Amino acid sequence: MTSRETFIGKMKTELDVLDAKMRTVEAQAAEARADIREKYLSEMAKLREQSRLAGAKLEEVRAAGEDSWEKMKADMEKMRDAFTHSFHYFRSQI
Repeated sequence: MTSRETFIGKMKTELDVLDAKMRTVEAQAAEARADIREKYLSEMAKLREQSRLAGAKLEEVRAAGEDSWEKMKADMEKMRDAFTHSFHYFRSQI
């Protein structure tokens, strides 16, 4: 397995784990009071968008040629870090 395939697999796994955690938070939101639920849903929409963008970036990395994937790798890591940070901050606020 090449380092590129390893990287893509690792990123996919990390994004999948964050998506699973988001589903857990969404389930909690469904049980929350109405005023809190609105805040949950608003923040979850933002996180979902970050997840979508990270998934799209991962697809770009997957489709990139050997000559350009290294630069895309750094961009992907930054996007993953931002998504992870946003999620953990959101979790700390609830």
